Amino acid sequence: MKKIINLLAFCTLLVGCTNQYESNNIENNQMESNENKDVHSYADFSRANTTHIFLDLVADFDKKTLSGMAAHTIKNNKATEIIFDTKDLNITKVVTNDKGGEVEFTIGKEDEFKGSALTVAITPNTTRVEIYYSTNPSSEAVQWLSPQQTADKTHPFLFTQGEAILTRSWIPNQDSPGNKITYSAKIKVPDSLTAVMSANTISAKNGVFEFEMKQPIPSYLIALAIGKLDYKSLGDRSGVYAEPSMMKACYEEFEELEAMIDAAEKLYGPYAWEQYDVIVLPPSFPFGGMENPRLTFATPTIIAGDKSLTSLIAHELAHSWSGNLATNATWDDFWLNEGFTVYFERRIAEALYGRDYSEMLALLGFQDLTHTLADLPAEDTRLKLDLEGRSPDDGMSDIAYEKGYFMLRMIEEKVGREKFDSFLKTYFEYFKFKNLTTEEFLVYINEELPATQNMNLKDWIYKPGLPENCPVIISDKFTKVDEVRESKKFVQTPAVTKDWTTHEWLHFIRGIDTSWKLVDYTSADELFDFTNSTNSEIAAAWFEKSIRASYQPAYEALEAFLIKVGRRKFLTPLYRAMIETNKKSMAKNIYQKARPNYHFVSTNTMDALLEINQ
Repeated sequence: MKKIINLLAFCTLLVGCTNQYESNNIENNQMESNENKDVHSYADFSRANTTHIFLDLVADFDKKTLSGMAAHTIKNNKATEIIFDTKDLNITKVVTNDKGGEVEFTIGKEDEFKGSALTVAITPNTTRVEIYYSTNPSSEAVQWLSPQQTADKTHPFLFTQGEAILTRSWIPNQDSPGNKITYSAKIKVPDSLTAVMSANTISAKNGVFEFEMKQPIPSYLIALAIGKLDYKSLGDRSGVYAEPSMMKACYEEFEELEAMIDAAEKLYGPYAWEQYDVIVLPPSFPFGGMENPRLTFATPTIIAGDKSLTSLIAHELAHSWSGNLATNATWDDFWLNEGFTVYFERRIAEALYGRDYSEMLALLGFQDLTHTLADLPAEDTRLKLDLEGRSPDDGMSDIAYEKGYFMLRMIEEKVGREKFDSFLKTYFEYFKFKNLTTEEFLVYINEELPATQNMNLKDWIYKPGLPENCPVIISDKFTKVDEVRESKKFVQTPAVTKDWTTHEWLHFIRGIDTSWKLVDYTSADELFDFTNSTNSEIAAAWFEKSIRASYQPAYEALEAFLIKVGRRKFLTPLYRAMIETNKKSMAKNIYQKARPNYHFVSTNTMDALLEINQ
């Protein structure tokens, strides 16, 4: 009888209310179910789609698992089933509000990239689906770090990385950028640790942290970090999280964050997410930054001590408009996310630091693009991609970022900056909290900026390579750097370099060619100590040149760098350089030591590059 009474009480509670943490803003969600088919999701949004997720999870650092429940509030179009994306999850039961108890579910065959479909039986009256589950230590999105892998080396650390389709490995969800949702969460962590998410923290007590994200976002932006963290405010609406030993350096590096937000708003309208914080993660984080709303995840490799690498933060801030507000409907349309963001980032940099500064960034970007165009198959150098049957990570190259940027810059130069700024402000407002495809973008821009109909935008988007009307970037500062490098003037007169910025040093190193002998490497290293540089961008550029020139004095520092740093941007060219210069055994020896420190995003790329089958 006691079991029956408890069951009746549970059913009454489940039917009668939603959990207290669910957003009151669900009914006002501006997202409409996307009719565009996402080949990287099993979900059928036309039949039933999630509008809100509530997470109730416990983080177990001993077992390296997250366990609990994901409750989906759903929009139901008289469906008899709803399909979720999962990968490497242990599903124990599923409960719906209308049945008042457990319902049937099936888990489909696993796909290498997409994982497995979780199909749940529902009725036309189902509005809430609770999925009880746990992750595995092998979850691709979640990295569990030992104390030794952190800056302070005193407490363990956890962080998630959901882009592109990895959120399904820690949350059963409809994992598509084309379905925007709100979310809330209750996360239980060890008492000594702090949890933060890409959401507003509404409560923190006795190791239980509660969060709420009222604005609709795609699931790849749901993010969680847990560790020994301090917080320091940078202004009325910004601040930084970091491990205690890192806080002073991080705070000083990000002092201009409020000015960046102000500059961004002056360009393209109000910041829509109330708070903008940055968390500096341990060095295994695979990206430079991740634009999770309200809480950018950042690599410690941008802490250079002179604010020289904070353009990355400008990039992640720009995502608050491009990507987070106006979002690509599928991963084939990824350039809509990153091309706009690179353009916006450089406009912020110009507003804060001047045209010379932003033009150096643009020229460095063009150098990256040139290498990428040479390395990739022709079909992957189009802006609009066809990634069916492939990992969406294959589309995350400089094509989306830099080719996208140069197309937008071309439009700006043709129509004039004032008119293009007006267009972008309208664009972000029109697609605010919505999704769009490349084709919808073309219709929109042709209507709003009719002059673009004569700018061969379809060649930019659907054809490989760079069209003839690509803008040409000229930097007087870089021209002077070329003169110093080619004349070897820096040997006799090192003082000519004393006012150089990080960008000028990068251009200097990138321009080193086969005319340099080992004696030239030795001279430059003795003068400028590139091998021991604390600037990660300069160090990585120097290491790549050193590998190709067999400059062995840099090898010990190279190995230490690769073991410590997990940022894929640095790893890929360095391991590739070793492979291409008959140093594959050296690469594998280093990788064997370094791999445990890398996130799945990086190991997945490096395993393939080094032909290692895990």
